[in-house]
Amino acid sequence: MKQAHDSVLLQPSIEALKIDPAGIYIDGTFGRGGHSRQILHALGERGRLLAIDRDPDAVAFGRKRFGQDARFRIVQESFAMLAEVSEQAGLMGKVNGILLDLGVSSPQLDQAERGFSFTKDGPLDMRMDPDSGISAAEWLAQAEMKQIAEVLKAYGEERHAKRIARAIVEARAQNPITSTLQLAEIVSGANPAWEKSKHPATRSFQGIRIYINSELDALQRALQSVIDVLAIGGRLAVISFHSLEDRIVKRFMRDQAKGDRYPPGVPVTRDSMQPRLRLVGKAVRPGDDETAANPRARSAVLRVAERLS
Repeated sequence: MKQAHDSVLLQPSIEALKIDPAGIYIDGTFGRGGHSRQILHALGERGRLLAIDRDPDAVAFGRKRFGQDARFRIVQESFAMLAEVSEQAGLMGKVNGILLDLGVSSPQLDQAERGFSFTKDGPLDMRMDPDSGISAAEWLAQAEMKQIAEVLKAYGEERHAKRIARAIVEARAQNPITSTLQLAEIVSGANPAWEKSKHPATRSFQGIRIYINSELDALQRALQSVIDVLAIGGRLAVISFHSLEDRIVKRFMRDQAKGDRYPPGVPVTRDSMQPRLRLVGKAVRPGDDETAANPRARSAVLRVAERLS
């Protein structure tokens, strides 16, 4: 089983956390531990790292790889449960840095049996946690055409969502859609405008995956928790891979940096608005060398903020 994983924006994200060797950190999306490995390397004996991942394969890998390190602990849970996991660990208001590396990991894409890939045949699953929720195949078997179209448009930003949804419904009336390549072929055949250097099923697979895993809801829930979890001066670093995620992260950080809202015309000072975060630098994107070595990095964006109060 392939376990290699090129962590995107690895050095910029680690530098952005401004790691204190004796600090406490949370890797909310452990994956295959690329970021966790670097965090542990920067920590001293008193430092602590709590990792979170909903994928049982990732958790098993983390326990095998870092389980003997007393500074490390990993929990199988969605990062949406950031507040609950932190509270159980006694870390509320004590964490010096939180890292969220969003989206699907390379090992998940590379393992055909996980059902994320539109280039490798496997069961049409797409669940981050295969033991919870319904699979993509189960959802596509019973969802109405309108709902499928809405998911493809809202979460996949697919311009031809209605046409593709109709093709899916027509195809499933003939045979159940149970494999990734089966779905990819249906979507590709229904997509009238193939984009250069992008598989015609990319957006549809993205939309279905985000919906099946409630990824945007999880992100919003996690973001609402970070200020209470972080210590004053603690940093939040988020790596997004598409505009929907980045829009949510950018808006959250911007709003928390502005502080409380007042009616237009009310004279208030910045301090009285009680901003909770300070934006740290500008958005960071991969350089040409990184995108050449890892094409999956091309859409990545890193945003960083620091808790003020």
